[in-house]
Amino acid sequence: MSTDTLTVGIVGLGAIGMHLARALDAGVPGLKLAAVAVRDREKALAGMKGFRDRPLILDIEKLPRECDIIVEAAPAAIFERAATAAIEAGCIFVPSSCGALLPRMHLVERAKETGARIIVPTGALLGLDAVRAAAEGHVSTVTIETRKPPGGLVGAPYLEKNDIDVLGVNEATMVFKGNAFDAAQGFPANVNVAAALALAGIGPARTMVEIWADPGVTRNTHTIRVEAEEVRLTMTIENVPSVENPRTGKITPLSILACLRGLTSTLKVGS
Repeated sequence: MSTDTLTVGIVGLGAIGMHLARALDAGVPGLKLAAVAVRDREKALAGMKGFRDRPLILDIEKLPRECDIIVEAAPAAIFERAATAAIEAGCIFVPSSCGALLPRMHLVERAKETGARIIVPTGALLGLDAVRAAAEGHVSTVTIETRKPPGGLVGAPYLEKNDIDVLGVNEATMVFKGNAFDAAQGFPANVNVAAALALAGIGPARTMVEIWADPGVTRNTHTIRVEAEEVRLTMTIENVPSVENPRTGKITPLSILACLRGLTSTLKVGS
């Protein structure tokens, strides 16, 4: 791994990946965008027109040859391929689809063997430092309530399997209640926040999730409640949905960028 500058590869140049690529190309101390892996090469080239230092376009498996850090910003179906390439090469792997990690914890064990690191960014959530701190003590319950405009939930496997038409609701309707593991499987494009909360706290089996289709909200809203011996936490964040992909918030690529800065910054704030 480079001692001065860490090279970054991005898998996917959609709403998250392209925003991150532009920020890195504009210049972030200690980081260099070296390569990307995309499905549509011509679209990627058009999107990167005007970049000061355009990265290489490579297959996912070839990214580790050029990159110290691999950021996954692709559909969840690509997750394991991106994760495996990074972990087998001993890279730092930064997933945006962290919900896909819950049923694949063997990747964490493999990372221990190869020397890779898996760093999950906060994403569209808040307060993970406080949740991690509470989890060092005695936590009774952790719950997260997610409310989204109905259109932001369309296409979720759980809704299709249970024939739930969220576009037909005219008032706030709870469409799912269960643990984070089941939520991540049923809503892979919507509840990466619940997965990050579970990984930071008491695990996916004990982290409870409610998902609401709410025509009364215009922002993706997440409320976390933690009951512990040492602290009681209630935190709410309202994220502006991305124009390109309403299933994710505009803050998500900013969170990943902040995560990457933390890997090279002399001063890092937060646990």
